[in-house]
Order: sequence, then C-alpha cells, then structure tokens
Amino acid sequence: MTELPTELTTPAADMGDAIRFEDVVSGVFDATESEADSAVLKRVLPPQPESPKLHKVLAQAGMGSRLEMEQLILEGRITVNNEPAHIGQRVQFGDHVKVNGKPIRFKIAPPPARVLAYHKPAGEVVSHDDPQNRPTVFRKLPKLFQGKWQSVGRLDLNTEGLLLFTSSGELANNLMHPRFGLEREYAVRVLGALTLDEKHKLLDGVRLDDGMAQFGSIEEGGGEGSNCWYRVTISEGRNREVRRMLESVGHAVSRLIRIRYGSMVLPRGLKRGAWVELDEADIRLLTRASQSQGALALDSVEPALAGKRMPVSRGAGGAARSRNNPGRGPARSPAAGKAVSPQPDPLKTSVGYIGADSFSRQRQEAGKKRGGGPGAGRRPSGRTR
Repeated sequence: MTELPTELTTPAADMGDAIRFEDVVSGVFDATESEADSAVLKRVLPPQPESPKLHKVLAQAGMGSRLEMEQLILEGRITVNNEPAHIGQRVQFGDHVKVNGKPIRFKIAPPPARVLAYHKPAGEVVSHDDPQNRPTVFRKLPKLFQGKWQSVGRLDLNTEGLLLFTSSGELANNLMHPRFGLEREYAVRVLGALTLDEKHKLLDGVRLDDGMAQFGSIEEGGGEGSNCWYRVTISEGRNREVRRMLESVGHAVSRLIRIRYGSMVLPRGLKRGAWVELDEADIRLLTRASQSQGALALDSVEPALAGKRMPVSRGAGGAARSRNNPGRGPARSPAAGKAVSPQPDPLKTSVGYIGADSFSRQRQEAGKKRGGGPGAGRRPSGRTR
C-alpha cells in the first residue's frame, strides 16, 4: 500500500470520533457495519417554541385591540393563507394574513434552522417521490413539526456517506452554492491507478457535458490488485461529477464515499441509515461557514465556543476558478507538484470539526436512557436532544 503523508496518518487529538480517509482504505469504515443494524425508527422532533396567536399578532401590528381582532375573526373578515381564520388560531413565519382582503404586514421571527447529518447507504435515492419506488433517504428521517427537510445537495444511488439535511431553505442554498466554495471530500475507489498526467488533467480541469470541472486535491490511498483508492476534494456538487471526471480520463468508479462536507465530517460510529441532529452551537458554526464564503473566523466565535478550534476557509475553491478561468487549475506546491487547497484541511490539522459535540451528546443521552452501562451510547439511533 502506498505510504500516506505523515500529516494524514497522524490524527489530531480531537478527530477520534470522525471517519477519516485511512479508515475507509484500511477497512475500519466497513468493520463498524459488521453488526446487524438496528431498525431506525421514525421520531417526531420536539416542536419549536409555540407560534403566537393571530389576534395578538394583529394587535401588536396596530390593527386594534385583541378583543377587536377576535370580533373581526368571528365575522369572517380575516384570512390566513387565503383560508378563513378561527378563534385561537396561531400563525407562524411565512403565513399570509389579510384583513378585509388587504394584506397585513407583521413580524414573526423565522424558526431556528435544524440540521441533520445522515449516513446515506448505497441503494437509496435523494428524492421525496421516486417514480421507480426505490427507497429514499427521507423515509428514515424524523418528522418535522412544521416545514420539511431539504437535502444539502445530493448523492447518487450508489454513493455512500455524509448527507446533510436542514429545515432552512436559505441555509441549504448557501451550503450548496458554488460561490461559497465549501469543499466536499470523497474516498473513491477506481479501476486502475491514475497516471501523473491524468492527475494533472483532473487538477487543471477536464471538460464535461455541463462545463469544466476540477478537483482541488488528489491523494493516493493504496489498494489491492487493480482497485486503487484516492482521496479527492471538490468545491461543487454537480450531478455525478466525481464519477464523470474520473470516467473522462478512462477510470471507472467502483465505490464512492463522501466523508466530509466543508467542516462537517462523517462521525465515527454513525451507522448507515442513521442520523444525528446538530445542536445550536454546531449550527451557528455551519451557518457562519455558509455566510462568509466558507470562512470560520475564530475571533468571531462566542466565548462559550472559544475552546473549539475550527478550520478557516480562505474563499471559493477550484470549481469557481474553472468557470471564470477554465485554463487555470489550482495553485500547486513547487516542491511536491500538488494542488494547494484554498481551505485548510480539518483532517490534516489539529482543529476540530462541526458535529463532534452534537454526536457525543447524542451517544451520552442514548446511554443514559439504556441504563448507562459499559459501552452504553455507542450505537447512535437517531435520538433527538
């Protein structure tokens, strides 16, 4: 097996609960799945804080007293989302309210975003409705009190690994948009070893049917026989992009696993088909990453989170460059000839990663509910906070 770089084979002290590239190559990743998976039950997440009552919202908007608003409701002069309102009705962010047919402006804070990290197995499609009636990732997710889960990008039918879901359309869009350049990291197994010329082509950019595409980095991981593992990063998520790029240089992909999205790494022990909900602190960090072109500024983290070091992104990655200047690839190290990633790699530094605290807390709570015996809490089952 090809010797891995020293910085990759020496894990950071706080990366013990994250799946790393060498875990996939060595078989540790699959070994954690050797036990029979327990059924993943559908659970209803705790509701968000109650929505305010309609008559109270209208009174605060200056339409009159609460009693007067209740009288208008009884007279059928108020509608919510084009339906007649009723006494005691509650409204939430995004509802449309009219009084005597006239739209009323009112302020209700949007519910805080919720985020799930899901370990997608091969054989599931990322779709709410599949014409072929194949199993979908959404069937295993917990029910939301309001709204619906939106996937942050997609993984094709045969791709495994980390898939994020959120209740916030804005957050989902920011995490997916190429201009933010959040890196996706994959462990990919291909038929036949890549030549140096093929690596350069993939780093400089190859032309696909939908435009130029390039990897931010490529690292060898060894393999057996004609099967070769590589660790690749890319800063966008077009349909089957990783597979198509490798096929364009003559290599078929036999296995593809996403192990990182930005600074969110697939937690070790999160079995296929299971999920974990991120806590508020991790969601704030994830939101910052999406709002500042992938940058997590350490000096802007609250004092309560000051002890949690996070990787800092320096801007959009190679995907954005490929569209603006197709002829240029990522910057290369003169000594090694490798692509220099625009974002520090959380797996090669002593920084932490988003999701660690959330997953640890879930395991602890699961252990307590099962009695807290030795080894309790090690098998995640999608429990909520």
